[in-house]
Amino acid sequence: MKLYDAAWAPSPRKVRIYLAEKGLSVDRVTIDLRADEQLGATYLAINPGGTVPALLLDDGELIDDSVAICLYFERLHSEPALFGRTPAEVARIAARMRAIDEQGYAAVVNVFRNATPQLAGRGLTGKWPDVPQIAALAERGRLMWPRFLDRLEAWLGGSAWVAGDDYSMADIAALVAVDFAKAARLPPATGRPAIARWHAAASARPSAAA
Repeated sequence: MKLYDAAWAPSPRKVRIYLAEKGLSVDRVTIDLRADEQLGATYLAINPGGTVPALLLDDGELIDDSVAICLYFERLHSEPALFGRTPAEVARIAARMRAIDEQGYAAVVNVFRNATPQLAGRGLTGKWPDVPQIAALAERGRLMWPRFLDRLEAWLGGSAWVAGDDYSMADIAALVAVDFAKAARLPPATGRPAIARWHAAASARPSAAA
């Protein structure tokens, strides 16, 4: 199998952190996003959506979603369990991940995609016709972001990690969102001590540098 990766993008980073936590090594092909290699004919023949990451299995099936890729490996390598063990843990992690994606990560993407001049005409990730930037979406993202941070602070005020006492995929998703917010020039989580404590602990894990 081959994992199509990209050096600085947030979604590929999720998979790299996950694999590092698992201690797994996968054959990787780096796609140069700055050169728009993801939109070139060679990569589009592999993944017509033009997104990364993408995992090409030995039988030719393609998994082109970061969480789905991690779930694939979770079924193959159950320990350490990053999606939960008990039904309650699995449900809590899934719920937190959905909130992170829909409220936190979406806020960052709305700002990044709609307020970055270099992305004019590319309001959506991947292979699309011309998609204009929408200033109102950037403004919505700026409104969403501090409210998401308040929710994250509340979660972390009651537990060591985002979804409980154990590090999980929810922590990976949140770390990637919080770090990616810097690229969108969103305000840091100042005045939120639980996030500061958690971010320091998550960033200190060797996997964070993957």
